Amino acid sequence: MTLWTASDAAAATKGQARGDWQATGVSIDTRTLQAGDLFVALKDQRDGHEFVAQALKKGAAAALVTHIPEGVAEDAPLLLVDDVLAALERLGVAARARTKARVVAVTGSVGKTSTKEMLREVLSRQGRTHAAEASYNNHWGVPLTLARMPANTEFAVIEIGMNHPGEIAPLAHLARPHVAMITTVAAAHLEAFENIEGIAREKAAIFSGLEPGGVAVMNADLETSSILRSAAESAQAGIIEFGQDANDYRLISARIVSDQTIVEADLDGEPVVFKIMSAGRHFAMNGLGVLGVIKALGADTGLAAVALAGWMPYKGRGVREVIALDPVEEDMTLQLYDDSYNANPTSMGAALNVLAAAEVIHDIGRVSKGRRIAYLGDMKELGTDAADMHRAMALHPAIEAIDQVHAIGPLMKHMWQALPEHKRGRWSESADEMVGSIRGDLDAGDVVLAKGSLSMRLAVVVDVIRKMGQVTPGGKEGA
Repeated sequence: MTLWTASDAAAATKGQARGDWQATGVSIDTRTLQAGDLFVALKDQRDGHEFVAQALKKGAAAALVTHIPEGVAEDAPLLLVDDVLAALERLGVAARARTKARVVAVTGSVGKTSTKEMLREVLSRQGRTHAAEASYNNHWGVPLTLARMPANTEFAVIEIGMNHPGEIAPLAHLARPHVAMITTVAAAHLEAFENIEGIAREKAAIFSGLEPGGVAVMNADLETSSILRSAAESAQAGIIEFGQDANDYRLISARIVSDQTIVEADLDGEPVVFKIMSAGRHFAMNGLGVLGVIKALGADTGLAAVALAGWMPYKGRGVREVIALDPVEEDMTLQLYDDSYNANPTSMGAALNVLAAAEVIHDIGRVSKGRRIAYLGDMKELGTDAADMHRAMALHPAIEAIDQVHAIGPLMKHMWQALPEHKRGRWSESADEMVGSIRGDLDAGDVVLAKGSLSMRLAVVVDVIRKMGQVTPGGKEGA
């Protein structure tokens, strides 16, 4: 299906089209570019103009550029503009303007991507749904997601993130959502903010982009919930609150049963029970917020509650894998929770709760007792109190049920040192230093968590654990 014609793209970007081309997609990366894509030559770590010839050779319909790059023919299919990023934004604006889709924007310190994927799952059962890929939630990710939106989309889910003050409002105004959801507000990116109240005000800026008559869906259980509520009221938005303390969508219970979470809730006086095939109260809360979004959209909440059981966590964000350690003895397995993509104190605490609730298996390995073991890396961008925040994790209630913690990084060393001596595993400066002894750390029957900020490269730890055996058929489950 054609997404952009040369004339439509030129009109949207105020650029000059060379050739009469049609694009079926939009790409910023030649590694993932598909034939028929419009290649956008953004400047990031490298100038995208260096890859235009490669993109065209790979089958790009055209390239969005400021000039004809070296090695590209004069008659090549191009869209010439003054500024590539600004043109991408205008393309996103035009795509948003031409669709009648009901648009949802999602932000929050924790759970943005998981919640976006939940919404993709449940809305796709009720109409043609377009959503951001991966964590495309920044100054180029949001316009790129909008530019990729087909005109006949019925529901769109846009993820919006930030690292510094003033980033969310412009992106929210690009997306122009009918519903905006804030998953939670937590100590993340504190280096750029004076306090958590500042983070709450930045998150709440998403409501400034709401369409007239729009609805704000927010977590009612936060110390900063009043800040979110005030911002929604200033935007003259309708309000749906979710959480244990909410009057609208109230969480009654979230029971972890094996690798599932059974959720009981009250939706505006109507009792409901739904299941999430992932262990974690935080996933239950996000699911409840998703149902609030569905209500605000005027879609079917009953169908959505059933559809939540089809959602699975994103890679590195709580995926559970069963690793078969022996090709013959089927019970010789260990469980791995891969939560290696990101970390802050709130998400770290949630992951520790999941590990603490996990069921180990005894008497199947060389160590008779199955154990709960964590590999934890530094939580970055926490500001001047980072050491204290790491140290405090040693006092988290879940630690009591965890047998051993291996720590990675100078900040996580503070937690490691504060742990009871019998719970201390090894400490290393980097993930690369840790991996050499992992095979000796683990045994059949164990449950293992890997979590840390992305730059700590806990994915290296995850990869070594996976290579201890094989992921069993159907072994990937939600966590």
